[in-house]
Amino acid sequence: MDASAHIDDLAAFVSASPSSYHAAAEVARRLGDAGYVTLDETADWTEAVRPGARLLVVRDGSVIALALPSTAGRGTPYRVLGAHTDSPGFKLKPKPSTVTFGWLQAAVEVYGGPIVTSWFDRELEFAGRIVHRDGTAHLVRTGPFARIPHLAIHLDRAVNDSFAPDKQREVQPIWGVGGPETADVVGHLAGLAGVSSADVAGYDIITVDSAAPARFGVDLFASPRLDNLSSVHAGVVALLAAEPTDAIAVLAAFDHEEIGSETRSGAAGPFLADVLERVTAGLGGDRSDLARAIAGSWCLSSDAGHAVHPNRPERHDPVNRPVAGGGPLLKINANQRYTTDAVGAALWSRSCAAAGVPYQEFVSNNSVPCGSTIGPITAARIGIPTLDVGVPLLSMHSARELCHVDDPGHLSAAARVFLSAQA
Repeated sequence: MDASAHIDDLAAFVSASPSSYHAAAEVARRLGDAGYVTLDETADWTEAVRPGARLLVVRDGSVIALALPSTAGRGTPYRVLGAHTDSPGFKLKPKPSTVTFGWLQAAVEVYGGPIVTSWFDRELEFAGRIVHRDGTAHLVRTGPFARIPHLAIHLDRAVNDSFAPDKQREVQPIWGVGGPETADVVGHLAGLAGVSSADVAGYDIITVDSAAPARFGVDLFASPRLDNLSSVHAGVVALLAAEPTDAIAVLAAFDHEEIGSETRSGAAGPFLADVLERVTAGLGGDRSDLARAIAGSWCLSSDAGHAVHPNRPERHDPVNRPVAGGGPLLKINANQRYTTDAVGAALWSRSCAAAGVPYQEFVSNNSVPCGSTIGPITAARIGIPTLDVGVPLLSMHSARELCHVDDPGHLSAAARVFLSAQA
């Protein structure tokens, strides 16, 4: 898939994935169409795990997919591409329906670390899952539905000088006008799922910018949730194209990275460790074989990074200044907020060279705190050697982020080489 086709497919993937639950379902759909078999975590995997198998496991908003080579055995190592399915935004609270001066509003809570002001004056979609009293989950999405309105400049002449919205009072979106009898957000979501609102026992609903991803300008691409669907999609494309021979190729897309990953479906939880242990056991291995497999494995932690900002270059390292279109980032931090070391850097260099794509190094300005990824969590949780990479963005954690049209495809091409263990 060339870079242009890749960006068009990324747009379609993002459009199908407004929430982490939709993203996990879209990964499963695409891989299922390619012959991957979904495993039930409560079932015995003995018959399913075999050389040459294509397998996937979905846990809430997370998904792990594995391509086993025909030579897979009890000590076969893993090549894991790790990413995350969630993005910052707002999450629907319990008892969310309110009426204020005739405006129907939805009570929301801040999820992760969004650039809050970027969410104002956009048509937002509610998306996620609602759960029936019998435990059945239904994916729902509203399309353009709600809006967080700015106060007119005539009523706040200082708005352009400083605006720090109160996260309780000023970010509650409006979605219509009416009275208490019409104020039922949950009822609207239940209707989309074809169930009664009285039967909705719980929900996990988030906001997302409803505008479609789009190319613009010269070779630029704007979209919601590029952090980190750019990596999830790159991993799916790479896995489908990979030809694993000496290692089991794995895509691990986790939920809840934006809030610390410490959940059963987050990278700090047991999901990946559980799956790897069960696969090694299914190939006839014991704990010693699993330890040998892990020691010979690699994890490519893929999460979006920062391109140098043309209007604020002082916030970046003065020497290492990655640019949009310059290829995916190799992310490096002395304090291991990113896990890349010299050995990992050499592996990434070989992977990019074999794929014929450029890459560039990213390191933070010493005066600017460094973010982190699932990389350190995976390395510490499982003991697997890990390095950190990702697509360079502007406007990270905005409602709508920006990248160069070539970079996601280049990331996927290098990831294919990595997953195939050809470097």
